[in-house]
Amino acid sequence: MACIFCKIIAKEIPAEILFENDSAIAILDVNPIHYGHALVIPKNHHKDFLEVPENELPGMMHAVHVVARAIVKSFDLRGFNFFSNNGTVAGQSVFHFHIHITPRYPDDNIRFVLQLKRYEGEEMKDVAAKIRASIQE
Repeated sequence: MACIFCKIIAKEIPAEILFENDSAIAILDVNPIHYGHALVIPKNHHKDFLEVPENELPGMMHAVHVVARAIVKSFDLRGFNFFSNNGTVAGQSVFHFHIHITPRYPDDNIRFVLQLKRYEGEEMKDVAAKIRASIQE
């Protein structure tokens, strides 16, 4: 068992546990974007979001909701982000699915640099049809 999150769940290594239910554990991130940055981790090992069984998602999202509310209250926040990196290209570095919850502050200078695209002609319909076909498979 080399996974650091599995070791935390098994209580083999210490962590600041914020919340726990049957499906998930929430801990403070040791390398936070802002103080209070938390991770919600499924108790069962799944490499990424697509590997998490549907029946585990409600418990995970319940944990995200509870912890996000507590972070907002604790720091009197006007905003927060929750997100997950899935795959190396998306920035995933620990390959045990987890959701980040991080406080946000005015002028905190955290930005996603986006290069937004525009669909031309029938491209939007074609893309939607491709995704719908995959859903139906």
